Amino acid sequence: MITVLCAHADERPPDLGELPVELRHCDAAGLADAVRGAQVLMLWDFFSTAVRDVWRYADALEWIHVTAAGVDTLLFAELRRSDVVVTNAHGVFDRPIAEYVLGAILAHAKDSRRSLELQRERQWLHRETRSVAGATAIVVGTGGIGREIARLLRAAGLEVRATGRTERTDPELGDVLASADLAAHVGWADHLVLAAPLTDATRGLVGAEVLAAMRPGSHLVNIARGPLVEEDALLEALRAGRIAATLDVFDAEPLPPDSPLWSAPGAVVTAHMSGDVVGWRETLARQFVDNANRWLSGQPLLNVVDKQLGYIRADLRADGGNR
Repeated sequence: MITVLCAHADERPPDLGELPVELRHCDAAGLADAVRGAQVLMLWDFFSTAVRDVWRYADALEWIHVTAAGVDTLLFAELRRSDVVVTNAHGVFDRPIAEYVLGAILAHAKDSRRSLELQRERQWLHRETRSVAGATAIVVGTGGIGREIARLLRAAGLEVRATGRTERTDPELGDVLASADLAAHVGWADHLVLAAPLTDATRGLVGAEVLAAMRPGSHLVNIARGPLVEEDALLEALRAGRIAATLDVFDAEPLPPDSPLWSAPGAVVTAHMSGDVVGWRETLARQFVDNANRWLSGQPLLNVVDKQLGYIRADLRADGGNR
């Protein structure tokens, strides 16, 4: 039996009907009943925190699949201590998010926001813009998404450095800096890209110290999780005109209408959509079906998350990444 948690009971993932199992679809209100007796729980509503509330009813659960790259909203102490396996949607969002980041960097370098403002004002104002070739970027996070971002930025001519949990030499990324030392290195970069999972170590990583150390006129891109950045310190940096920012994730989502980030100078706001290209739902469903067929046939599951770390360990991931 597989229980599928949806944001709304009628918003179901496509193409699960081919699985030779009983499927139960529910929303958060019906999860307590639907999870009883289920061996598998698929979180189609991947930001839901309802699993913690119904954990005592999960009497047969063996596997939880999260249809997202980050699992921070799922993990809680009882689940971490249990034998329940957690998998994620590793690989689905790598290229789309990398394209979003490249687009954000290009838009910043070419002053696209100002061009749109001038167009609305019907003003013809010739300006010079910057090239991305030869620009510098630090990518925080060396998992699949961070690696794809680094590859695409390098293909566009940027010089890229990466930071991760530990300082080391990586065969693909080169010398990886420790994220804990970000403030000491961020002044080198024209662009700071956040692509790390939300963990105790990364929460508040970009605070007042890092923001103050950023190069004047540089650009922050956050496609990871909102709490990696201290929003009050970011607002201060934006209002002072020290940096610009492209933000796809926030502490509170949806971003409240009265949030000052909507109108902060130099900020571009998007609705947590950096990885959501046409067909993404079908890709997520197909990934789950493939893994479910492995589970049904007794094969090892793919994309198994280390519940203590909060992400997939390097030795369990085909791309060899380690955030």
